[in-house]
This record gives sequence, C-alpha cells and structure tokens, in this order.
Amino acid sequence: MEQNRSIPAWANGNAATRLVYKFFRMLKNQGIKKTAFATRYVISRFFKMRKLSRSFYLTDEERQEQENTAFPYEPVISIIVPLYNTPEKFFRELLDSVRMQSYKKWELCLADGSTDPDSCTLKIGPEEAAKDERIKYSKLDGNYGIAGNTNAAVELSSGDYIGLLDHDDLLSHRALYEVVKAINETGADFLYSDEGVFNDVPTTCLSFHLKPDFSPDYLNCCNYICHFSVIKKDLAVEVGLYDTEFDGSQDYDFTLRVTEKAKKIHHIVMPIYFWREHANSVASDISAKPYAWTAAKKAVEAHFSRTGQKAEVDYSTAVPMLRIKYEIIGDPLVSIIIPTYEHKDVLKRCIDSIYDKSTYPNFEILLIENNSKKPETFAYYEELKAAHDNLRVLTYEAEGGFNFSAINNFGAKHAKGEHLLFLNNDTEVITPTWIEEMLMYTQRKDVGAAGCKLLYPDDRVQHGGIGVGLCGSAANLCPLFDRDYQGYMSRLAVVSNMSACTAACLMVRKDVFDEVGGFLETLAVSWNDVDLCLNIRDKGYLIVFTPIAELYHYESVSRGSDQKGAKYERMMRELEILKKRWPSYYDENGNGDPFYNKHFGRNSISYDA
Repeated sequence: MEQNRSIPAWANGNAATRLVYKFFRMLKNQGIKKTAFATRYVISRFFKMRKLSRSFYLTDEERQEQENTAFPYEPVISIIVPLYNTPEKFFRELLDSVRMQSYKKWELCLADGSTDPDSCTLKIGPEEAAKDERIKYSKLDGNYGIAGNTNAAVELSSGDYIGLLDHDDLLSHRALYEVVKAINETGADFLYSDEGVFNDVPTTCLSFHLKPDFSPDYLNCCNYICHFSVIKKDLAVEVGLYDTEFDGSQDYDFTLRVTEKAKKIHHIVMPIYFWREHANSVASDISAKPYAWTAAKKAVEAHFSRTGQKAEVDYSTAVPMLRIKYEIIGDPLVSIIIPTYEHKDVLKRCIDSIYDKSTYPNFEILLIENNSKKPETFAYYEELKAAHDNLRVLTYEAEGGFNFSAINNFGAKHAKGEHLLFLNNDTEVITPTWIEEMLMYTQRKDVGAAGCKLLYPDDRVQHGGIGVGLCGSAANLCPLFDRDYQGYMSRLAVVSNMSACTAACLMVRKDVFDEVGGFLETLAVSWNDVDLCLNIRDKGYLIVFTPIAELYHYESVSRGSDQKGAKYERMMRELEILKKRWPSYYDENGNGDPFYNKHFGRNSISYDA
C-alpha cells in the first residue's frame, strides 16, 4: 500500500500510532493548552463510544424480558434490503443480526440485483428463504440501482411498517423491540434512530451519530436522519417509494417526501443501526460517491418546489453539506432593540459595525437608555440621532434594579418592525448579511426566532446555540472552540434547530413575540432568553440557529466564574423559576433537551461524553 507522503512513514501504522502522531503534531503547532483540551475531548468520547458499542448485544436478562413483552399493538416490520454483489461475510452477518431480533414479528425482504454470477446471495438467499417463511427472496432480472432494487424489495413486503437496511450493515439485537415500543408509545408513522459506524465488529465502533429530535432545518442541509428509518407502509406507498432520478441520495429524497406527509415523527434515542465502513461506503468517505451530492442538492430543490418555498440550494463552503438561502419576501422592517447603560465606547463599536457592515437596508435602531448619568453618553445619543434618521433613543424609567426582560419588553412596544432583533450593546457585527441570515428564517410561519453564532474577541466560540437542562441550568454550546471548528456532525457549521438561543443576538417575529407575551419579567436578568425560546417552542414554532451569521460578543470569558453574593443568589432564584416552568428539561425522568442527545450527558456542552 502506498504511504501517505505528507506524514512520516512510521505514522502510517495502526490507529493508535496515527493518534500519537496527531497528538504531537497538535502539541507542536497549537500548544499545550489546546492540545490538552482536545485530548480530554477524545478520551471522554472514546469511553462513551465503547459503552454504546456494547449495546449492540442483549444480556440474557434483557433478551428474556424483551421476548416476553406483549405489546398492545404488534405490527409486522418488513425489513427492506436491496442486494447487489454483497460479500458473503457481510450478508451472513446481516442475516444473523435480523434472526437475533428479540421482537419476532418481522419479515426480511431481499431483492437481489447482483450481476456477478458467483455472488453468494444467489445461493444463500433462496436457501434462507426455504428455511424461514419470514425471509422473502427475489432475484431481479437486472440491476435497477439502489432505488429500483429497494422498490422491488418493498413489493415483496406484507408488513405494517417497512424498515430500511443496507446490504452491508447490521441491526442491533434490540432494534425492532425499540421500534415497536416507540410505535406503541407515540403512534409514530415515521421513526428514525441513532447509529454507529464500525469497521470489523459492531462492538468496536469508530464513531456514533447521536442525533437530535426532528430538526427540519438541519435536514435541509444534510440527511442527518439516514438510518434506521422505519415508515408505515401506507405512508411509504402514498409518497411514492424511491425515485431512481435521485440515485446516490435516494434515501434523502425519500426521507424529505415522507417527513412532508408524516403525522408523527419520532426519534429513537439509541444507536440500534450499525453502519459498516469499508472502501466503497459513504460511511468511509463521501468522495466514494461524489454524484451523491449532486442528487442531494436536487432532492432538496424538489422538496422546496413541492412545499412552495422559494429558496436557493447551494453547496456549503465550510463542510460537505448544503447551504440554503431563502428568498426574503419584500423588505420588512427589522427593529434592532439595544438596551444600553453608559459605556459609550462599547456602544459606539456596536453601532458603527451595524451601519458600516450591514447589507440589509430596512432597519431601525431603538436604543433603550437605562439609568445612565454621564454627559458624554447623552452627547453621543444626540450625535447618533443627528446622523441617522432610523435611530431612536427611548428612556426606560422604572423603580427597582436592572430588569433586562422589562427593558426589552418596553422596547418591543415602541418598535415599528415586523421583526424584532434583540441585541446586546457589547456586540460587533462580523457578517455583513447577518440580518438577512436570520430574517430569511423568521419570515417563515413555522419559525418563531433565530439566533446566530457569537465569538469571543480571540475568535473562539462563545455561543453555538443553547442546551437546556445542561450542567443543571442552560448552557451555551461549544464554548472556547476555534471559530472554524465545524462541531459534532457539523452542528457549528450548518443551520439547525435548537431549543433556545441567546438574546445577546436574537431575532423574533413581532406577532410571535406578542403571542407568547414577551420576556418573563420575573426573570429579571438570567434565563429570560431561554424561557422566551421555550415559550415560543411551546406554541409550536421552531427556533433556528444559524452559524452563517457571526458577531463578536465582548462578554468576559470568565464572567460566570466570579459571580457570588447577592448576584449569585438572584441567579439561582431565577433558575428555580425556569426549572419549575419547564420541568421536563430538568427532571431525571424528563426527556431533556430534544435537540441535544441524552447520550452526550447532562454535563456535556460540546456534543461529547
């Protein structure tokens, strides 16, 4: 095998050797601090993966319990497998993984498009079908591609649901049990699960894709749903099964069409599908199937056409995923609401960046003055009003201490815009199209609010969305990672849905803000943005996090560590209010944050163990 000439010959060895080389290379290039940070991440991730890998098999106690379970509804699950010159080892392991299911009401539908006359499936397939009536085998008269072969396998099925399994992958032994359990609990007509990627045996997984609950905006950027997909057969037939026009991304196109029509989508928060990495698999390298990205782009464009959304679909420049640009309808007024107190230089940096860099023309700025005393502050206000006819200074007067919620509610009442953009005065615009990047989402009727990526001045991440319930409260995700860090499964590089985003820069459609009653004023300083977002979600709207829009946030990196005394006590009182209002995010028996997989752990803030 030819060695990789970009690294020393000794570093072309096994995985452990390559890891050692990467460690010393990072230590040399980026220093001990960043290397230690990355090492902790890798080690914790390794132990989490090892634990999850072992879930592929059942203990004797688990098997007995699951096999003895009688569900009120026990559907037949038709496992759909398109075969094509499948290696014997892969095929036999697949058959074993299906036979070992603890839930027994399944059928295995094999449509064989193999062109190699020596393919093992031509012999093994009919033999297995003769031994077990639940196995249905059909040799096709040719290879019709993944889409065509899959449709042929569906034609063999007689079950209530179909489950999609690739010919070189495996199901954990608990897979169908977990599916049927979820169907009984939720009535879902479309289900998907977490998945592991392995090379030789599933108990030594290389990685896991631990997914969020249904995130339509993330799905528009990539087929994060992928495996294990289980669909009510009537729904699958209604949407038209697989389309050969999208070969290479046929699963993506099918998933988009199914999610458009599904009545209940459910995410099984457990890796029950194990995806084999080998030389020709997409799991190994997307370049193995470059045509897949052309088909993926076409699939999303077709999705927008069917749903009547005007959007441009392009390839992301940051990651091998898609970039969506929705057409902004008209030029709605955006009201930028900035609470401010003294600190003229801080405010000036913020205001200058808005006027110097913003490309969206139709905005107004509302400065909400709150208890400033210095003459230079008020002199600066007069300069701003003289220079900009779209800037107003409003004075908030109220007895008592600082109340961020009340100040922003006051500003919202005076705003003229259809969209409210809440912005801290210690921010600075980086992305010229920052307003458009959020507005394109808040104009959608299914979206209530949109937030962006915030950076510390040293170009490390300050806010990558908020995980609610993490670390006993609610935490900014992926703090202190480098600006160009893509994040776990590219969550810091492409648009996705979140439970909450920070109000340091948050756009909310005005009618939605009014519908939920604005910020909760009993949360005077802390957690008010989290509560607002959860209120918006409770009304059925989506929260969008777009890392395409970036701003600097000059909040001190150490701000949270020196809080004590009365400020700390106030923060903890407000946290108790938040917990009582949204118990499912905090109770041990609750579901936690639906967009932050529970397998990362409640003390994780970076999509790791």
